[in-house]
Amino acid sequence: MHYRSEIDGLRALAVLPVIAYHAGFAGFSGGLVGVDIFFVISGYLITSILLDELAAEKFSLLGFYERRIRRILPALFFVLACTAAVAGWLLLPHEQAAFGRSLMAVIAFASNILFWKESDYFATESEYIPLLHTWSLAVEEQYYVIFPLLLAFLWKFGRKPIYLSLGLLTLIGLATCEWLWRVDAGANFYLLPSRFWELLMGALAAVYLKNHQLQAGWITQLLSALGIVLVLGSIFFLNASLPFPSSYALFPTVGATLIILFAAPTNLAGQLLALKPLVWVGLISYSAYLWHQPLLVFARMQPYIEPNLWLMAAMAVSSLLLAWLSWRYVERPFRNKQQFTRPQIFMFAVIGSLLFLGLGYGFAQANNAA
Repeated sequence: MHYRSEIDGLRALAVLPVIAYHAGFAGFSGGLVGVDIFFVISGYLITSILLDELAAEKFSLLGFYERRIRRILPALFFVLACTAAVAGWLLLPHEQAAFGRSLMAVIAFASNILFWKESDYFATESEYIPLLHTWSLAVEEQYYVIFPLLLAFLWKFGRKPIYLSLGLLTLIGLATCEWLWRVDAGANFYLLPSRFWELLMGALAAVYLKNHQLQAGWITQLLSALGIVLVLGSIFFLNASLPFPSSYALFPTVGATLIILFAAPTNLAGQLLALKPLVWVGLISYSAYLWHQPLLVFARMQPYIEPNLWLMAAMAVSSLLLAWLSWRYVERPFRNKQQFTRPQIFMFAVIGSLLFLGLGYGFAQANNAA
């Protein structure tokens, strides 16, 4: 697939509101929808790559998971190591025990399940959980255990069965979250059954663009602009009092899908999203997402300065600066196949995971030893 700078711009529209929301900045009441936008983007990008490989008869599960490791684990391990170092210094024994449980859950890509059991995302105490934001990584990786196999299976039957199957699953997922928020709001927020449809919306966009070349014109101008309006409206007007995800999640996800489908260098939406500052933030958005929550949490917990708006703003800016460092010196090198071979990447994943599981277990025993 070819590079689209407007997608990096959309990533910026996803990560910046999330950071602002968690920092407590006024006016970003719906900033949490940035995660939903990320899900749509992820579904689009990864499905596009898979479709290209299937068309070229080069699809490989081993290759797929190698790419996921290169993309996810190096920056994650780096942030986890730095976070653990601060946690060992700053947290009380019972807090270290909770941190240890979350660290092990992150490595197992099950932190969404742990936080569903132990915390309320919208409660005040969530502001003091350093790894709370990793629930979304767990949702994605659980989804990608199933999706590549499903797509490879559907590919054998042609384009129409792919559309029908993914479309039906999207409707089922939306109906599930509409039902589940009335039954268990925590499970609805954290767990895959209420979230996979958002990734599938991006997947459907990828399938469509695989078979259609969009033409410039007033319709693409209108629909891409509508996408930006829906995304920005969600960020500024949705709030935590609304059930989420639910039909309200259609605003950011449909908006993101319209942008993916219709934003291009030939229209205003594409040109705005391709502005260099937005593209820069989009490039480092994954690392920025990883860094922001631990920085904000530790800033609130440190004993030296009373938490205030300026401190939170400093942490938000710091998350971007650290993200650039992570992107430049951690993410990019590990994506380079000339620097790290496939066996090295898998060995890195296994050894790193075992080390962090051991470290998490050590933290989890802190409360018993105190």
